[in-house]
Amino acid sequence: IAAAVDIWTRGPAALPPPQEPQTPVLPVEGERNVLITSALPYVNNVPHLGNIIGCVLSADTFARYSRLRGWHTLFVCGTDEYGTATETRALQEGLSPRQLCDRYHALHADIYTWFNISFDHFGRTTTPQQTRIAQDIFQRLLERGFLLQDTLEQLRCESCGRYLADRFVEGTCPFCGYAEARGDQCDKCGKLINAVELKNPQCKLCQGTPVVTPTQHLFLDLPKLEGRLEAWLERTWAAGEWTANARHITRTWLRDGLKPRCITRDLTWGTPVPLDGFRDKVFYVWFDAPIGYLSITANYTDQWEKWWKNPQQ
Repeated sequence: IAAAVDIWTRGPAALPPPQEPQTPVLPVEGERNVLITSALPYVNNVPHLGNIIGCVLSADTFARYSRLRGWHTLFVCGTDEYGTATETRALQEGLSPRQLCDRYHALHADIYTWFNISFDHFGRTTTPQQTRIAQDIFQRLLERGFLLQDTLEQLRCESCGRYLADRFVEGTCPFCGYAEARGDQCDKCGKLINAVELKNPQCKLCQGTPVVTPTQHLFLDLPKLEGRLEAWLERTWAAGEWTANARHITRTWLRDGLKPRCITRDLTWGTPVPLDGFRDKVFYVWFDAPIGYLSITANYTDQWEKWWKNPQQ
């Protein structure tokens, strides 16, 4: 407080010289560099006040504060565009997934511009950079032995000639008997469901009866990473950089033991899997979407690695 009073008393002469804004904004050695991301809004709906208040507005406030402090500040966001929900919404609206994404991305961008959110770049996950970076991360995981192959039983519609992702199938909930439960969750009792557990399943596309069929998928071998992850967490928790809630949730996952996580889906709308035997599949959106922060930065500047692979700065 005393320092603030002193600077206020001395007036503008006490302020550091104003910095000319960089384009693109890049980290500078020996100076304060701040990278700010805001949760990527999903593209199949119209943003509402909750989206803005929940994450965008607070990030924007901090970005403006950081720039006023003279820190080198990059603020990125964008629309999350792959996944089953986009395919189902596109079918409902009679559009291709690409047409649907183009429409809603423009709508999202217009709304955030209207609110004067100060993104340095508002991008999207359906770009060549996203494909390149996601496939590169996948290849690195494969080369280091962090991926597994295993068989899953999935519902397949022979009439449509396709495996049915969870939102492409409806049926009777095995827990409460609700007749319009989805292949991932029952909206009546709220319980999570595996699509093969549904009674009287129906394909949402043709109303045909799907059959349970085995199919090969790729899994992230999380148990192999568990020891290294625990050691890293202990170091970062000791530094006090995690909230109590985040520590509690993470400890719960580790207490129960990490399980292999499926990272592929039998869909057409997504980042293609670059591996023989799996080229008719795409990456599961929860593997793909977080990489969007990197690819959106890469769409902003070809020097994106200075932000994402530069822990010293």
